[in-house]
Amino acid sequence: MGLFGFGKKKSKKEAEPAVEPAVEPVDEDKVAAEAANAAAKAESAETVLAEPSSEYQGRGEERGPWDVNDEDVPDYDDYLDLGAYYLPFLQGIQLRIKANRAIQQVLGSTITFGSSSLEIEAFAAPKTLGLWDDVRGDLLEANKAASEVDGVFGTELKLPVNVKGGKTVNTRIVGVDGPRWMLRGIFSGKAAIDPDSPETEALNKFFADIVVERGEEPLAPRDLIPMHPPVAPAERKAAKAAAEAGEENGKEHFKDIPDNKPKGPLSQDQQTEVKTTLSRGPMFSEVR
Repeated sequence: MGLFGFGKKKSKKEAEPAVEPAVEPVDEDKVAAEAANAAAKAESAETVLAEPSSEYQGRGEERGPWDVNDEDVPDYDDYLDLGAYYLPFLQGIQLRIKANRAIQQVLGSTITFGSSSLEIEAFAAPKTLGLWDDVRGDLLEANKAASEVDGVFGTELKLPVNVKGGKTVNTRIVGVDGPRWMLRGIFSGKAAIDPDSPETEALNKFFADIVVERGEEPLAPRDLIPMHPPVAPAERKAAKAAAEAGEENGKEHFKDIPDNKPKGPLSQDQQTEVKTTLSRGPMFSEVR
């Protein structure tokens, strides 16, 4: 731990009584007691002022992102179903779908809210180990401008990104480990630089409310969890009702989903395009 104030030791000149007999001798027990008391106060002060934990504590019990099998998972019946995860509704957001142009396969999504955005991707992870520490290390090694900070989701990354026109976009990258998955969010705009902005608060909560469905398909660590085009709550409920009526078992809307999965670590080389998204009143705006 950083700074513990154990008090200054008196120099030999100060600690020893002077030659004159009129000076009282130093009470060593009293000095020791005062030093111990000062150290205790310093340690207590440091405990209060300590930096946030580098680990994201309480996932699945007190806060999300959630797994579909978490005991306290919120009711996601009215969430938008993208296969790998379910997105909550937030007034005034726009949704863009990231896809591979060649095979029209969904790879991720981006939420825009005000002047901020949040890119969301879900990756397969080992059964016994988290993935975020390794991914974060790789990003730090590959990007010299990246730096670690303690944030609301544990240890996060600050990464400035150069874009066309010579501009630099500041991003905040977070990763949360769940059972056999890691959910990564890339924040930009105010949500990346201003922790007190309402946009930051809204997108932090949005990310924490996501519910991940890893599935049982064998996937290598860092493979993207397969996704599909957005399925509205009404469609999902209709499919569930049909299944309960005995037509089919499971998620009927999965039957037309391509089996191909993205290749390469974290699939950063995939092309992207904007696809039309669900419009649900004023909750989601269509993006074409």
